[in-house]
Amino acid sequence: MGEKRSYGQYCTVARALDVVGERWTLLLVRELSTGPKRFKDLLEGLPGIGTNLLANRLKTLEGEGVVRRATLPPPAGSNVYELTALGRSLEPVIVALSRWGTRFLSVPREDDDLRAGWAAVAMRSVLGQGAAGGRPGTYEFRIDGEAFHLRVGAGEEGERVETRQGSAPDPDLVVVGDAETFLAVASGRLGPEEALESGAIRVEGERDEGQEALLAWYRHAIGPPAA
Repeated sequence: MGEKRSYGQYCTVARALDVVGERWTLLLVRELSTGPKRFKDLLEGLPGIGTNLLANRLKTLEGEGVVRRATLPPPAGSNVYELTALGRSLEPVIVALSRWGTRFLSVPREDDDLRAGWAAVAMRSVLGQGAAGGRPGTYEFRIDGEAFHLRVGAGEEGERVETRQGSAPDPDLVVVGDAETFLAVASGRLGPEEALESGAIRVEGERDEGQEALLAWYRHAIGPPAA
């Protein structure tokens, strides 16, 4: 397989890129940031990577202690890959890249792939940005028929936000829409008010108490549409 490539620089940034700077690596971390995945799930979530290259990237990340293999509990019992504690510590990097990248996200091109999970990651990045004006809770996003949930919890360093694939047992707010709409909202090309009024995004789950406050949090977190 050859000697591992290195920038050969005694620098913290260079050393980090020695580990995660190869093509596809951070996108692989993005896929695992919402929870454990089977090899076939990772292949599907990384269109164009190829089986051998994915296996190589996973092997490298395992060797660096970023990824590990695990088996899901019954009844699933599937063999999966998941992030270690070291790997999960990359989440702020993914969130920061996602937030920075929203300014470059225009209308999708014809050859662009689009996945619900990518929209969930984008929503997590912008909602985390606005968490200071919100309230702790669990927010479920149903994107193109796939469920993801964001948990916002108070901590010593302020609000903490995490995203996981799957439904939440008792979400405070459920927001439904398609991936393209959520990405348009996350990038600021579409305002949440407009998306809600047009029906492109809809809110489910009647709550006599707190519904309007939660919806206001959602709008505050996204902010106004881009100029």
